[in-house]
Parts: sequence; structure tokens; C-alpha cells
Amino acid sequence: MDPLDLIRQGKVKRFFRATRKITAPKVVSHLTQRAAGSEPLFLEDDDYLFMLATMKAVAQKRSVTIYAFCLMPNHIHLLLRPEVDNLNEAMRDLYARYASRFNRKYERKGHLFGSPYRQAVCLDEGYLLAASLYIHNNPVKAGLAASAPAYRWSSAALYCEERPPKSFVSQKFILDMLRGAESGAAAYRKLLQASERIEDGRALEQQDALERFRGHLAKMFPKLFESFRPMRKVVALDLLDPEELDKRIEEEKQSRGTRRPRTTEATRFLVEQLLARGYKRIEIAQRLGISRKTVYNLTRKQAQRFAGHG
Repeated sequence: MDPLDLIRQGKVKRFFRATRKITAPKVVSHLTQRAAGSEPLFLEDDDYLFMLATMKAVAQKRSVTIYAFCLMPNHIHLLLRPEVDNLNEAMRDLYARYASRFNRKYERKGHLFGSPYRQAVCLDEGYLLAASLYIHNNPVKAGLAASAPAYRWSSAALYCEERPPKSFVSQKFILDMLRGAESGAAAYRKLLQASERIEDGRALEQQDALERFRGHLAKMFPKLFESFRPMRKVVALDLLDPEELDKRIEEEKQSRGTRRPRTTEATRFLVEQLLARGYKRIEIAQRLGISRKTVYNLTRKQAQRFAGHG
């Protein structure tokens, strides 16, 4: 039986990804993709417009719901949900179409994108809201716009207008979470402005940047974040708070020399936590102070464990 089926039935309490990407239907993810090296992804308005048109076409063709996006000069943020099991196909279609046209237009050769896209799964409504705010504030933090809605190449304006134009972006789901005494758009504008003051690094380089961003938001708006519900869990892994994760990593490093049986299990748990946040194996090895082979062995053994079910 497939591990995801076991999770949906409640028979597995924790799921470790044998592969880096989680492609199951209805899983909401924050995806990031960047250009190779210091190359730009967009040089003219026409490039941005073509990417937007391609996003719309791929979303319709592949049945992908797009909640938010931001096109930066050398990287892309997407907040989306595939309705069927085809996330990899949809992203390959999107990036291949754009790269092919970009290379023809500018008479260049080689890879336009630097590496496979990165994924962080949204496990609750609070994370989904935080991801959208983080994405929309990217241009402000980079000095490309005075405010998030003023940036042309993101979905921020759709969230902030009381009567936004029709679009392929589905902002209603997130805005409906904020409706109360005021409209969802009014509440979102306040959150967007407040979140501009939060400094927590960049998600492209620091995989816990978005989690720390969410933590600051929760402290600023505790009643709001306490009201959020867990989303339907396809990945049954309870993520630790960033502070707790840092503490566990330090404790595990200090106890590693004892060679106690629990040390291996503790390391495996931390590997799970970091993989769920989108870390690559080499990054996990560096952060935990272990070899890449150890990380590989732990992931392989966990995958074999699940393969024995059913």
C-alpha cells in the first residue's frame, strides 16, 4: 500500500519522504526557483508578461490552483496546490516553456534555471497565510517597490483591492480566513504592512526563514493565528518550532559520542524535520555535522520501513 494512503487512513503517524518532492493532490506548497548563477530570468516587461501567460496556461492545463506568486528579476515564488498528482509535470512544463522562449529570444544556450525547484509544504492555515505575505513582501525587501501592491509582477494587488479584476490567481481562500469585522482585503493590507518590518533572511538561502517569519507574525497577531486550523495532513509530520529545532539539533550533537541507540533515532527525526523544510541532503549533513552518506543511509532505511507496510 502507498504510504500516503496509510497516512490518510491514520495508520502511519509520521511520514518521511523518500524523494525530495511531495506531489500528492491537494498538497499546498511554497515553491521557489531561481536562475543559474547570477543570470537574470527577466530582462523586459515582455518576459514577465510571457511568464504570467504561461503560468495561466499551465495552471489550466494541469489543474493547478495558484494562490500567490511573485516574479523577481532572478527568481520566482509560487504558492500553489495541484488538484491531481502532477506537480513535477506542471513545473517542468512551466519552466521548459519559459526557458525555451527566453533562449530563442536572446540567442543564448544552456540552462536558464539553476537547479530543481525547492518545495516547502504548508501544514496549516497560518503557514499558508505567512507564505503569501512573505512572497508578496519580496519586492519591498529587495528595494524594488515602495509597497507590495505597487509591484507589477506579483499577486499582491489582487489581495489588497476590494474589487480586484478577474485573474487565474485564487486569492479568495486566504482572504476568507481573515474576514471578520472588516473585509478580507482590508485585514490583509494591515498584515502586509506589519510584516514589512520583519527581518528573517531569505527563503532561497535559509530554509527556516519562512518559519521564523511565521513565528514573528504569530507573536504580533496571537488571536488571529490561534484561530487557524491544521490543513488536511497528507504529510503526517508535526514540524517543530524553529527555536525547538535548533535546541534539538544542539542536544543531539552533544550526545552523539555516547553511541546510544536513541542517538540514531534522534538524528533520523532531525533529518525528517529538515527534509520537510526543503533542505537538500548536503545541507542537512552540514547543519547536523554528519556525513552525506549517513544522511543517505537514514533516508534509505526509512523508505524501506514504509515499503514493508501493506
